[in-house]
Amino acid sequence: MDSKWKQIAPGSRQSIADGLATATAALLATELGRPAPPVLRAALYGWAYNTARREAGEPPARLAEAAAWLERNTVPLSALNDVRVIRQVLDTLAIKLDGKRASANTIARRRAVFHNALEHAVELGHYPANPLARVKWQAPKVAESVDRRSVVNHDQARALLDAVRAQKGIGPHLHAFFACMYYAAMRPAEVAALRATDLVLPESGWGELHLSGSTPSKGSSWSESGKRERRQLKHRAANDVRTVPCPPRLAEILRNHLAEFGTASDGRLFRGARGGPVPDHSYGRVWQKAREEVFTPAELRSPLAAVPYHLRHAAVSTWLNAGVDATQVAEWAGHSVNVLLKVYAKCVVGRDEIARKLIQDLLDPPT
Repeated sequence: MDSKWKQIAPGSRQSIADGLATATAALLATELGRPAPPVLRAALYGWAYNTARREAGEPPARLAEAAAWLERNTVPLSALNDVRVIRQVLDTLAIKLDGKRASANTIARRRAVFHNALEHAVELGHYPANPLARVKWQAPKVAESVDRRSVVNHDQARALLDAVRAQKGIGPHLHAFFACMYYAAMRPAEVAALRATDLVLPESGWGELHLSGSTPSKGSSWSESGKRERRQLKHRAANDVRTVPCPPRLAEILRNHLAEFGTASDGRLFRGARGGPVPDHSYGRVWQKAREEVFTPAELRSPLAAVPYHLRHAAVSTWLNAGVDATQVAEWAGHSVNVLLKVYAKCVVGRDEIARKLIQDLLDPPT
């Protein structure tokens, strides 16, 4: 964790800490005097594997005893030369704190963290080769493509946006927030960082959004400043800019938003009650209420637009189904072409019929 801390985002720090804390809980030399699971987890995840907190001083009083016990009672690295120990760790990575099986994504992420930690040990000369390679352990398959059942059509999207705007309180302020996700395929963290200087909004016709930053919502305790930090775009270098087309409807919504709400002192379009980024739980509440207003009981129980991020899926699916070239869609969405086609393959509708027609015309040319 210490070797990676400065180079990675807060969300990645959290992921590594979760993987390392879960693995460490399976590497105890004894059960004698073992702290209660929640305390053990807090000592590992909340302090031992949080570089900033650990370097700031001693662990909190409530965790000091557990941290000292862990220092005394974890197995040496040499124990991991035993494939039985490795397998025990892998099995533990697949279990949540409540004893239930973790999701396939969580298991895959934790295993990757464990693998990378052992690779680091190889670099430091503790092992001649990664001991994990000696164990044949099958992780569950991870779904890589978007569930097309989660993707709304245009009428449903507009109805949801209208339901957001109609809500009292923060609803009208968030109308443009969700519109950016649906019409421009923006990630929530990109919308949170959007500033007035990023907008090119002509009085009519298409505009452009020049996206240059992201404000991830991961816990502030994992950032350098203790607050949500502005970072570069996902999968992009620092200072890189991604230009996204702004359709006339979105341009109108953004103009109205600026006229009604203005901006924060730093130019951000969207802000919470205290001036910072809109908290996830705030816009999540508004979104769920909009779903309740728009959807039938059956639709509410389905994955359809279950979370705001599904609006981004709807936007990318719309572009692909409109026939926009995949390389162009990938550029707008901030994906590689390979990832785009892998993730959204099931959301491209109607193309199979076109393909069959082309094949049929070749096999049986029309007269």
